[in-house]
Amino acid sequence: MNITYRHIQKEDNQAVKELIQAVFVEFEAPQEGTVFADPEMDDLHKLFLQEKKAVFWVAAAKDQILGCCGIYPTAGLPDGCTELVKFYLSPKARGKGIGKTLMEKCTESALALGYDALYIESIPAFSNAVRVYEKQGFQKLDRPLGNSGHFSCSIWMLKKLVTDHPA
Repeated sequence: MNITYRHIQKEDNQAVKELIQAVFVEFEAPQEGTVFADPEMDDLHKLFLQEKKAVFWVAAAKDQILGCCGIYPTAGLPDGCTELVKFYLSPKARGKGIGKTLMEKCTESALALGYDALYIESIPAFSNAVRVYEKQGFQKLDRPLGNSGHFSCSIWMLKKLVTDHPA
C-alpha cells in the first residue's frame, strides 16, 4: 500500500468526517460531547487553514483517506501546549505504522510551531488508542486542560516534547 502523508485539502472534508464518525460507531462511543458532534467537522480544512498555529495531516492511499491527526491550540491550554486532535484510523490502516507516522508528523509540526507539550483527550471506548498514547510517552492527568467542550471525554493525557536540561 502506497501511503501519502499530506495536509488536509478542501476536497478531503467529507471523507475525513465520515472516517471519524465511523470509528465512533464502530466502537459504540458517545457521540454527544465528543468530536463526533463538533460543528467544525463539516469544514476541517477551513478550521485548520485559518488558525496559524494548527496543522492537520491525512494519510491517503490513492483517493482514500486512511487516517488523520492534527494539532490545534485549544482555548485555555497552558502556554506552549497544543492539543493533538482528531486522531483516527480506518480499520484497514491499523497496525501498519500509519498512526505512528501521523503522530510523528504532528509532533514535528508542534515543535516547528514552537510548542513544548502535546495534550490529548480520549474516552474509555478507545482504550487501545490510550495504550498507544502511553507507549508514545503520554502521561495521564487527573483533570482536563483547556476548554475543548468535549464533556464526554474522561481521559486526559500530556506529553512533554521538550525537556528542561540544566546548563
